[in-house]
Amino acid sequence: MNPIQPAPAQPSADTVLADITGMLRTVLAEYGGDDVVIGMSTGFNRDLELESIDLVTLAGLLEERYGRRVNLAEFLAGMEFDEIIDLTVGRLVEYVVWSLKTDRAG
Repeated sequence: MNPIQPAPAQPSADTVLADITGMLRTVLAEYGGDDVVIGMSTGFNRDLELESIDLVTLAGLLEERYGRRVNLAEFLAGMEFDEIIDLTVGRLVEYVVWSLKTDRAG
């Protein structure tokens, strides 16, 4: 049985960015793009050229790390098509931090 690692009491944007960067490196390793610089302004489409299947993989990695508190599909469902195309790592980081704080407050 694998113990679940609890998320930090109040995760910072830097902590979440590091987590998401690691997840993206896992996804990108399949394409040999694991040396790409990833920061808050990095675009999923523009810079990383992720396909929809890659977002499904990322959603699974997010759920493994944070549980059902972070639902990428639900987050994307609330966006217009252009917003999804322009999605940045920073916007996802903000959503994850917000979701974790909201979960703890609830």
